[in-house]
Amino acid sequence: MNYIFISPNFPETFYKIAVSLKNKGVTVLGIGDAPYDTLKDELKDALTEYARVNDMAVYQHMLDTCRYYESKYGHIDYIESNNEWWLLEDSKLREDLGVTSGFLPFEMAKIKAKSEMKKCFEAACIKTMRFVLVGGPEDLDAAISFANGVSYPVFVKPNVGVGATDSFKLNNECELRGFLKEKLPETYIMEEYVDGNIVSFDGLCDSNSDCVIALSNHFDTNSSDMVEEQSDDSYYIAPFDLPMKDIDASSFLEAGKRAIKAFGIKKRFFHIEFFVLNKDKEGLGKKGEFVGLECNMRPCGGNTTDLYSIALNASIYDVYADIIVDGVNSQDLSKEKYYAIASSKRNNLQYSNDINELRKEYEEHIMCEGTYPKGYSDAMGDYYLYSRWDDLDEGLLFDKKLRAK
Repeated sequence: MNYIFISPNFPETFYKIAVSLKNKGVTVLGIGDAPYDTLKDELKDALTEYARVNDMAVYQHMLDTCRYYESKYGHIDYIESNNEWWLLEDSKLREDLGVTSGFLPFEMAKIKAKSEMKKCFEAACIKTMRFVLVGGPEDLDAAISFANGVSYPVFVKPNVGVGATDSFKLNNECELRGFLKEKLPETYIMEEYVDGNIVSFDGLCDSNSDCVIALSNHFDTNSSDMVEEQSDDSYYIAPFDLPMKDIDASSFLEAGKRAIKAFGIKKRFFHIEFFVLNKDKEGLGKKGEFVGLECNMRPCGGNTTDLYSIALNASIYDVYADIIVDGVNSQDLSKEKYYAIASSKRNNLQYSNDINELRKEYEEHIMCEGTYPKGYSDAMGDYYLYSRWDDLDEGLLFDKKLRAK
């Protein structure tokens, strides 16, 4: 089996995907813009060959490299980046090389456009925020009518975009008029503002769109606020085996499974975001209910795949390799599960507690730590620490101490 891995070095922890695939007998062929000498030794050992391209955004260079691999190794079975930035390019490469595993270009609207995602949520019987698409002054009247109907504030972001980049909260008509004063660089989606916390449905599914692994990902900090305010970050993974305090776990699990079917996700990671309402929202839902936000056909950002493994007490990378090669999981997922917490700090902020003292006090809970690269640090912080806990309250107290100002 031949698997082309696009940008296998970013995020850094993705080298473990390559290692697990190689251990299953897969020929893993890398394409990236990083010099070979900068790759981790473990990644070098897992790759049968690595081709460097100067600019991965030049599609012809990527296609030529894939065709080279095809001529040398035979039919390509998979082309994957598992990275939001390259999902559209992945689909084009599959189409041009006749690779049938994975989404093709005609399916990408429901993956990339937030307005199209809403149709899939609706098909899964999941509520979503009301919206209108805007592109400039010509849409001002419709935008004002919409905002008056759902009440201010409203939230605007690119209809096709990654993360919280270029997202804004508009608090009144004056701000709305200012936003639409000139032609926007792209189409934006304007949604009713929701007072809620993000909880995502994460994991892996098989070729029948059935969950092999399902985890809940709870975000205590808002990503758009983090980018704007440059604050630090905290989120945690909770397996469905463990109690949850902020959501009806059974209903959430069933909704997540319906969403996977509606989006047609097969043999890949998923990260489906929901808002859990902090208070009643007329026309949308009651406090504690959840509404669909967006669906991402890749893992949560940063090194969250490591956090998945910490929570599962098993390698999610090995589970992924099993699904790719055999279609079913052979890993032992019956072991004790944990709450896994990701805490981050920023270099420009002053913290109250000495991190070395905290390391000593909580040594048995700390699983790994490191620094985020520039591509993630703006949205997630500079330094991260991952810990695991039997007791969620104890873990959240540690996170609070770590990030106390």
